Amino acid sequence: MIRTKRQGLIVWFQHMKNIKQLKRYGHLISVSRKLRYAVIYVDQEEIEEKYEKFEKLAYVSKVAYSHKPMIRTTFESKKLDKKKDYEYEMGI
Repeated sequence: MIRTKRQGLIVWFQHMKNIKQLKRYGHLISVSRKLRYAVIYVDQEEIEEKYEKFEKLAYVSKVAYSHKPMIRTTFESKKLDKKKDYEYEMGI
């Protein structure tokens, strides 16, 4: 199974009825009814084309890139200090 690299686009729209049209451009992940925005995932090779298409649509207010692919997701483990473990012991 080959995984394609994907990136999210955050699209602000004017009316909830426009969600059906937004589904055509990528994988719709979530929609906020109150703030009127949607998160749509598309392939990274096509992201520039989709961004331009979204900006041309009349019912789209604003488009932004998701920064998730640029964030480092490998974390280092925190080394425990042995002295600190014994500080809280009470000798009775």
